Amino acid sequence: MFGRLTLEALPFYSPIAIAGAVVTFSGFAMVVLLVSWKRQWRYLWFEWLTSVDHKRIGVMYIVLALVMLVRGVIEAVMMRAQQAMALNSEGYLPPEHFEQLFSTHGTIMIFFVAMPFLTGLINVIVPQQLGARDVAFPFMNSVSFWLTAAGAALVAISLVIGRFSTAGWTGYPPYSGIGYSPGVGVDYWIWALLISGVGSTLTGINFIVTTLKCRAPGMSLMKMPMFVWTSFCTSILMAFSFPALTVVAIMLGLDRTLGMHFFTNDMGGNMMNFANLIWIWGHPEVYILVLPAFGVYSEVTAVFSKKRLFGYRSLVYATAAIALLSFTVWLHHFFTMGSSPNVNAVFGIATMIIAVPTGVKIFDWLFTMVRGRITFHPSLLFTIGFILTFVIGGITGVLMAIPPVDYLVHNTTFLVAHFHNMIIPGALFGYFAGVQYWFPKVFGFKLNDFWGKLVFFFWFVGFYLAFMPLYAVGLLGMPRRLVSYTNPDWQPFLITAFCGAGFILAGLCSLFMQFYVSYRDRENNRDLTGDPWDGRTLEWATSSPPAPYNFARIPAVTDVDAFWVMKQNSDLNSEPKPGHYESIVMPKNTGAGVIIGAFSFVLGFAAIWYIWWLAAVATLGAIAMLIIRSCNDHSEDVISSAVVFKTEHDRWLLAQTKGQPACDGKRL
Repeated sequence: MFGRLTLEALPFYSPIAIAGAVVTFSGFAMVVLLVSWKRQWRYLWFEWLTSVDHKRIGVMYIVLALVMLVRGVIEAVMMRAQQAMALNSEGYLPPEHFEQLFSTHGTIMIFFVAMPFLTGLINVIVPQQLGARDVAFPFMNSVSFWLTAAGAALVAISLVIGRFSTAGWTGYPPYSGIGYSPGVGVDYWIWALLISGVGSTLTGINFIVTTLKCRAPGMSLMKMPMFVWTSFCTSILMAFSFPALTVVAIMLGLDRTLGMHFFTNDMGGNMMNFANLIWIWGHPEVYILVLPAFGVYSEVTAVFSKKRLFGYRSLVYATAAIALLSFTVWLHHFFTMGSSPNVNAVFGIATMIIAVPTGVKIFDWLFTMVRGRITFHPSLLFTIGFILTFVIGGITGVLMAIPPVDYLVHNTTFLVAHFHNMIIPGALFGYFAGVQYWFPKVFGFKLNDFWGKLVFFFWFVGFYLAFMPLYAVGLLGMPRRLVSYTNPDWQPFLITAFCGAGFILAGLCSLFMQFYVSYRDRENNRDLTGDPWDGRTLEWATSSPPAPYNFARIPAVTDVDAFWVMKQNSDLNSEPKPGHYESIVMPKNTGAGVIIGAFSFVLGFAAIWYIWWLAAVATLGAIAMLIIRSCNDHSEDVISSAVVFKTEHDRWLLAQTKGQPACDGKRL
């Protein structure tokens, strides 16, 4: 009845694993108790969990990303500590636990930190920058989030029941096959990726349609803000690459469960098919992660330089070129696995070509800052830090695009340093910049500036301390994923890398301290203008936080910097007038997305432990809920024109009372 689920699934194999399970369970229990003590379950359910408002879904994505980021950073510190002390000794981690750590760290940081973070920012900002009231498919948006949350929950529960994969975040067979990994770890990895991957595919489709169909009147494609452009290209990449991940996860699952031999050397299988499929998804994934950050950098650079973005058209073409080229380079991930010299040369050249549009972007951002009236807001500091650091990563990437060089350093810590050199400044710095920049828009008060600069300092210094030594020790020949070693020349570099990981942990703590201090002093930092940075794009035309309908009146767009032009050409602070507004139709909240996510979690958990009757029940439940929701003809609410007028007028009055001229959607 319970498949292979027994008491042996509890994590008694390592004291550290027990501690991890206790911390995970205690954290979950504390959240439940706190919400119960505050009697906030009703508010949480009706205002957030069942919401189909794109802004609230975006915030929930970002909260999920931050929670998983805590675990990912702690795992990184544990790995660096192990390697710093493991000279001629076993260190403090058993080898199998160390293998789980680098597998979960990679899986979490890519799928459950970076992906939710970028999807959250896209959700919050893109519809507002488009001048739209919502995304094209609000209910699908809710389902996408809850599928991502279900995948993250599977990774989290693997710490308490069973074990996670030891096959790395890419899960290469034959090690991930049933012969070498008979436990449940690889199955946790498969089902977490499978469920969250479907959610990402749906998100990609949703934002492609949203961008094409929901733009404000007058907003042609070449008048879209850069963040919308990068999000649009990201959505296309998600819609076309994530199905490859879904397929490869299903095929590996069939190999393990039904003995199908897709990726074995027996019965006609070929493990190189796995390498091709996962990197057909995997390399576009790198650009899925960095393109939205490029959009954030574009917005931040223009606003905090008080200038129009330099080279808008070249930035658009460079973004599109990067998105296209990202599908042509996947084979450079296995230069060392036996392809012919001609094939390696073609993919090496294609890889190097991507540096050209990326270089165009770097120069455009730099020229935007030239002769600008620069404000060193934390979000601009992250942008400058990104430019300085990302160039180093790009140079090492071009170096590794040369197949003979790749042969030398591919399986060393040099690759680990290069990968993090692209992802941390290229993606995470951008997401942090986005949070610092758009936080007042979402919550109505600004973040503390001092703590924001500390966040940047710790992450920037920590990055260099943590990863530059890995370049050096990689050139000295240290393989990656090494639990212990005997070469004393490596240890000083690894101790320095551990110190860097400590700085990064301090940066993460500073981020949460910034949230706390800013919330404590929120009345002093309140922004009633809706436009605290003198912004240029339409999200600054809405109130902070925006009303559920975003814009009381849909704006007409005449320029790339639509809101900037409006501010120059008209009085946007006039008192709202009755009869100036129409009734607005918005989607109703629904619990269907939560329930489908819950059934998906149960389906994954049951399939991992071979509880097939429960898997069948969960599948039928999810399908039934989808049908019921699709048959509901009363899924929308009408906000009357009187309510819209009252909302806008109250905000205008409050802004006048506080001496901050209102700068919200009523004027549009």
